[in-house]
Amino acid sequence: MLELAADCGYDELPAHDAESLGAWFRDAADSGSLELYLETFAHTVAVMQTPEGLRRVARECAIDLAADGVVYAEVRFAPEQHLEKGLTLDEVVEHTIEGFREGEAIAAEQGHRIRVTCLLTAMRHAARSREIAELTVRFRDRGVGGFDIAGAEAGYPPTRHLDAFEYLRANHAHFTIHAGEAFGLPSIHEALAFCGCDRLGHGVRITDDISVPGGEIADAQLGLVANYVRDMRVPLELCPSSNVQTGAVPSLDKHPFDLLARLRFRVTVNTDNRLMSDTSMSEEMLKLVTTFGYGWSDLERFTINAMKSAFIPFPDRLEIIDEVIKPGYAVLVG
Repeated sequence: MLELAADCGYDELPAHDAESLGAWFRDAADSGSLELYLETFAHTVAVMQTPEGLRRVARECAIDLAADGVVYAEVRFAPEQHLEKGLTLDEVVEHTIEGFREGEAIAAEQGHRIRVTCLLTAMRHAARSREIAELTVRFRDRGVGGFDIAGAEAGYPPTRHLDAFEYLRANHAHFTIHAGEAFGLPSIHEALAFCGCDRLGHGVRITDDISVPGGEIADAQLGLVANYVRDMRVPLELCPSSNVQTGAVPSLDKHPFDLLARLRFRVTVNTDNRLMSDTSMSEEMLKLVTTFGYGWSDLERFTINAMKSAFIPFPDRLEIIDEVIKPGYAVLVG
């Protein structure tokens, strides 16, 4: 970030050496508020306004993920936030995809296989969601897997963007919606019933519709929304560290991940934002292992859950599950 800021003339970073800057992001993310957590993006977005900046961040993102053992990644970003230096929406996406392809090639040279797909995000407080939906469809065969809306939930329900979701459904495009993170069950209900999303971004507040008398899983009672999510195998994009940092859950040991996993919801493990949460996929899985006592077979299930839910064609998902994930875990499970 320091190098990119120097290149583009951005002089508002809150620290001026890498260690202090990294610490600032970690501390700022620990606010316990989604709104404050989101404020940190002002600095990262500011240094990604040029073709070179976008390509470099995308390239190094792919390399870092591959080095962590990730074999398939869906990286979401909001193209509308990268237009300050005159780039068009199409150019933003083109340069980002180019960076991911460069990163994939470098990772392959280093002996790491990875495939990176973009999810294009529209900001829920803005009015460009239909435009971003059209951008998603335009690039879906060129490295874009789907669409998302994100940002502060309170006051910005997903139904504000119904025209975008209707357009996506009409074009058979995949989309996920940030819902049930900082806002409750109504957000999840709208995302499913009115918008028709394929996956739920976070979705931790689905527990508002679940009762577990005496703490016994066998006695769990699910409401209509929770039953629908489980029955329809709607994937939950859970982000343990981030969910604690934004105040969506009070602490890691009280995260509903384990409850939802034991109730056999389709739970998946995600980082949300590796910079702000100072994390990685390995770190998130380790936290789940140390908190809930999971073993390799559990992690395999969560990984396959994620791959089953990916926004790429079924044969591609099956190939990665059968040729990469299952053989890899077989060695670990023994």
